[in-house]
This record gives sequence, structure tokens and C-alpha cells, in this order.
Amino acid sequence: MTISRCLGLLPLLLVAAGECHAAGVTIGVVAPQTGSFAPLGAEIAAGAEAKIRQDGDTIVTVNEPCEDNSGGAVADALIAAKVQVAIGFLCSQTLDGALPKLKDANIPAITVSVRSRILMEDALKNGWPLFRLAPADGAEAAKIIEVILRDWASSPIALVEDGTIHGRELTEAVRNALEQNGLKPVFTDTYRPGQEQQIALVRRLKRAGATKVFIGGDRSDVSIIARDAKAEKIALELMGGDGMRAADQPLPLADGVLAVTLPDYTARADASPAGVALRAAGVEPEGYVLPAYAAVEIAIKAVQAAAGDERPVAQHLGGMPFDTVLGQITFDAGHELSQNPYQLMQWRSGAFVPFSAPAQ
Repeated sequence: MTISRCLGLLPLLLVAAGECHAAGVTIGVVAPQTGSFAPLGAEIAAGAEAKIRQDGDTIVTVNEPCEDNSGGAVADALIAAKVQVAIGFLCSQTLDGALPKLKDANIPAITVSVRSRILMEDALKNGWPLFRLAPADGAEAAKIIEVILRDWASSPIALVEDGTIHGRELTEAVRNALEQNGLKPVFTDTYRPGQEQQIALVRRLKRAGATKVFIGGDRSDVSIIARDAKAEKIALELMGGDGMRAADQPLPLADGVLAVTLPDYTARADASPAGVALRAAGVEPEGYVLPAYAAVEIAIKAVQAAAGDERPVAQHLGGMPFDTVLGQITFDAGHELSQNPYQLMQWRSGAFVPFSAPAQ
């Protein structure tokens, strides 16, 4: 059975595995095949399949229901198929139940999605073989704090957020860190999102004397704030978080707006042999496609390294550098990415590009 045919016969049961046998490494790919998360699962499957097919290795696809108490059956399917590493794992509910069994079977798991700090703390405490290719919960705030302390510390800073749970928690984390470093914002406020104009807000920012503004909110709101500040001739440098990676509508974002975001992996694929090959096969390298491809690259190299000694595969994942389609990746002692993947970007001519400070 070919790999493409295997993926075309994805089962409709809550948990079922499809195997395509070949020589070499056996990789489990855990991703939703049905339900509302199926499109994301298809991205994971497409990226993983592309690398596994290229190398002639074995893929074992396992449906991920993303439901409580489903992880044990997922682990059973992986163990029965004798996979050496499992990648994917869109949902924390899966990992909660799967990891104890995967530990006993010496099968490490690489998640491309789950960010829960508590789950990783439990994994480290219990010796579960979990490695995270996604950024950890808190990584976004950590990079925003780093940027503000580095670039804005001598300026009057304002913090505003949209009242959502994420916007409020993100902005509060930034405020706490600033105050711990002796910096007090000149203005803090919660604005009402989804409005057609924010003139009152930008005028309050001017009265407070703010020149640098972090906004914990959606891209559309940031676009309106930027437009209204320009119309009022109020000079404000605006910065948002990862929510800025959204459609440039209904109001286009003004050039110069900053954002701390994850890299645009789709753009990176344009110059990548993997990206070229994916597009040639009719797969657009977007969403989870390239992270899944990279997870398989890591898994294969770790299994190959483990074949040279008696240590389990999981021990070869930590601390070893892996060259992947996403760049070089290393997991630290806490099984997290050793480098924070969030970057400071600036909107220029219809795209976010790495920010470069103007020459003094």
C-alpha cells in the first residue's frame, strides 16, 4: 500500500491507525481526521507525509478525536504499530492520556501545537517523553517584554487591551514585568473592540503623554487606532502581539506598525527545497504543514542517532541541534525550544518583515 493511498483511507472511527510499510524509521502521525479540527489535522498529515514519503520511511496515521479520555487509545494504536516516534498532537487532551503509556513504551512525542505550561510541568515531573515544537505558553509575552525593555524603556509607554481573556492576560503580564523593572506605564486602559473609530482613545493617549503603545487586541482594532492617530496628527508607535497575523481587512494596516509574532513559515518555504517539493505535489506549505515536516525531520535524525548506541530515542532529542525546514532547532533541558520563536516584525508594503531599527 502506498503512503498516498494510506492517507486516503483515513478511518472514521474515534481512534484508528493506518499503516504504510517501508524500510527505515516508523513515525506515528497523530492528528484529527474528522470534526471541526480536521482541516488542521490535514495540514499536519500533509507535511508529515511529504517528508516520510521522500525518505521511504513508514507512516502510521492515528486519528486524534481531541476529546477527554481519548489519549490512552491513541497511545495503544501507536504502541501496537511499533512506532519509534510520534508527532503531531493538536490537543492537550490527547497527550494527557497518551504520555504515561508512551513513556512505558519508550516512544517520544513531539507536539506541533500544544502550548500548555502545566502539561509540560507534569511531563517533566513524571518523566513523560514530551517535546514541544510549538512555543510554550508565555513565550509571546516574554518576547514582548524583552522588546519593550530593550527599545522603549526611556519612552512614555501606554498599555491598552480589548477586554478579552487573551488580551487582558497578555497585557497584564507585560505590565507586571515592566513594574518589576521599575517602569510604570503613563496610561493603561481597556478599550471596546470592534468599533468603527477609536478617536477618543487616541486623544486620551495624547493627553497622557504616551508615545509608545502596546495593544493587546485584534489586528482590525490596531488598524483603526493607527488610522485615527494619524488623522488626529498624534505621533504614536504601536505594537501588537501574535494576533496581528490576520487578514489585512476590513481596514488595511498602516505601514510602520510593529508586532511580536511567529515567523511566516509560508514565506520561508518560497526559498526552501521542501516548499518547492510540497507545492509541486499540490500542497500549500501553510499552517501546520512545515512544522509537521520539521517534526518528522527531527524524529528521523533522533532515531538514526539512537541506532548508534543503547540510549533511548528521547535522550537524543534533548540538547541535539537539528537542521530543519524551519531552521536549526534545539530542545532545552525542559524539552522546550531553546530559542523563543517570536520575532519583532514591522508592517511594510503589505507584509510583516523583520524590524530593523533606524540608523542613529
